[in-house]
Amino acid sequence: MALKASEIKADYPLPVYNYRVEIDGKAIGFAEVSGIDISFDTFTYLESPTASGAAGPRLFHMPAQATPARMTLRKGVVPRESVAALYDWINSTNTNQIDKKDIYIRLCDETGSPVISWKMYNAFPTKLEAPTFKADSNEVAMESIELLGDGVLVERA
Repeated sequence: MALKASEIKADYPLPVYNYRVEIDGKAIGFAEVSGIDISFDTFTYLESPTASGAAGPRLFHMPAQATPARMTLRKGVVPRESVAALYDWINSTNTNQIDKKDIYIRLCDETGSPVISWKMYNAFPTKLEAPTFKADSNEVAMESIELLGDGVLVERA
């Protein structure tokens, strides 16, 4: 039986190149986003035998405290005014005026509408890596920005 177009669209994986990064409600172009994960430390409990006759001690593994979320954003260096707010945010971290922001990575469908979003909340920059400068190269100047946040939430559109 042939599948309908809507069924194919619902079951077909989305390509990774169609995404949008939003910082403080403004879309900023990045060439690569990596390192997004949700993880928890774990704690192991040892339970003694029960009155029901379960043999020997049993181990139970439980989630403990969530680990801080990290994300790396890479982009080409551009002389546009649209990234001025990004640099101001990075520079403000140096002066201990930390302004934590929510970062959205939105994976979009072919129409550009978000389908799934990863929200890193209460994020702030921890590292800016400038491009490598080489006189004999014609590569694009790429910089990377590392962020640390309280956690990541996955949201469906």
